[in-house]
Amino acid sequence: MADAPKIRIVTLGCAKNEVDSEEIAGVLDQGGYAVDGAAKKTDVTIINTCGFLESAKEESLRAIKEALRERKAGRTGRVIVAGCLAQRLGAELERLAPGADAYVGVGQMSRFNDIVQATIERRQPTLDVTPPQHLWADVATRARAGKPWSAYLKVSEGCDHQCTFCTIPSFRGKHDSKPIERVVAEAKQLAKTGCREINLIAQDVTQYGYDLYREFTLPKLLRELNAVDGIDWIRILYFYPNRLTDEVIEAMATLPKVLPYIDIPLQHVHPDTLRRMKRPWDGERYLRLFEKVRASIPEVAIRTTFIVGFPGETEEEFQSVLDFLDAAQLDRVGAFKFSREPGTPSHDMPDQVPLKLKNERYDRLMRRQQSISLAVNRGWIGKSLPMLVEEERDGWVVGRSFRDAPEIDGLVFARGSAPLGSIIEVEVEDAEPYDLYGAVEGNDAPAPRKMMPLRMAGPRAPQ
Repeated sequence: MADAPKIRIVTLGCAKNEVDSEEIAGVLDQGGYAVDGAAKKTDVTIINTCGFLESAKEESLRAIKEALRERKAGRTGRVIVAGCLAQRLGAELERLAPGADAYVGVGQMSRFNDIVQATIERRQPTLDVTPPQHLWADVATRARAGKPWSAYLKVSEGCDHQCTFCTIPSFRGKHDSKPIERVVAEAKQLAKTGCREINLIAQDVTQYGYDLYREFTLPKLLRELNAVDGIDWIRILYFYPNRLTDEVIEAMATLPKVLPYIDIPLQHVHPDTLRRMKRPWDGERYLRLFEKVRASIPEVAIRTTFIVGFPGETEEEFQSVLDFLDAAQLDRVGAFKFSREPGTPSHDMPDQVPLKLKNERYDRLMRRQQSISLAVNRGWIGKSLPMLVEEERDGWVVGRSFRDAPEIDGLVFARGSAPLGSIIEVEVEDAEPYDLYGAVEGNDAPAPRKMMPLRMAGPRAPQ
């Protein structure tokens, strides 16, 4: 309707927040509101905040204060602060960023029609950060904002692990799986909208289903999703190391739509560091796990992340990570400098590592991995691999292979032409540390110039 109140949603943080914002937008659209991110003047601005790291907190605070300035200038009406930072800080957020009309925690997507209506009608600011219940919105309400051929699909919320550096359980709550029929229905709905790639996301996807069915149900979920018409690629994010079981590996090896891609945040490999982190296993067991995976799925792409500068990390402990990189020969590796987060056990641990040393270790790790990633990528020269086309310009098509998760890994650049959203074969001719170059299969025409990467690959937040 022409006079529908206009809503702008500002999304910060990870892919899980992107899904939450799409669900909020769909609920509001059904409620008669007009969600318009490009509108110069809106009736309500919703800031979907991130509260994982101190840097994310600062970014969220800046966005809130900017929205309040917009309200003062008359370019927006009400300001609602939602999501992780509101849940994490509660009343403290009102003190740090005062003046918003409502502060709403996580898991409330299906209620946003009522939340916005109440905020418009009420004059006093409200705080609603009760423990998360993860009220999943109806499948059909999700309003897609990204590329139509690729989507994230959240299969669970929260986390039961007690990693000493992580704030997520404190504000996202315990692991809460989305029922399997609900996940499959959402995949079918996404396929109807033209989606060909679904990226399953959870803090620990390997724990999927245990709270509902008393067994780890990821293999069953993958089999059901593999049967969804219209979906061609199923990518899994993120694995917990000691739950990448034989059953999961078998499902990945035998289901044709499940991509041979594993994102398994290890965080460290030295047993002493991992004990302080309350993380499982050690580097030797991780190597044996990767050997098993590669034996079953020879072309698998493996990605991980490490934290450098965790409290008490000695030079010997850090060197074990560099030695592990040489032994593991992983496709993708990201790193984070340890962030001292209030409320986590690691915040008060002794032997905090100085920032200068964190920076130096981060640089050494990334430099070491860059040469490894280049060698792994060069191994694809002369081979063919499928690519999901996401852009076409200057005589090239640009997209991602099965080795490349959206927004974070490398790209494939191929001479030739192909429709956006199509999956084509590319013959690889050249490689760089993050990206591959080649030609659309059957295309022999020279390109006018070498395509430069649109962005560089970076690390994911620790899981």
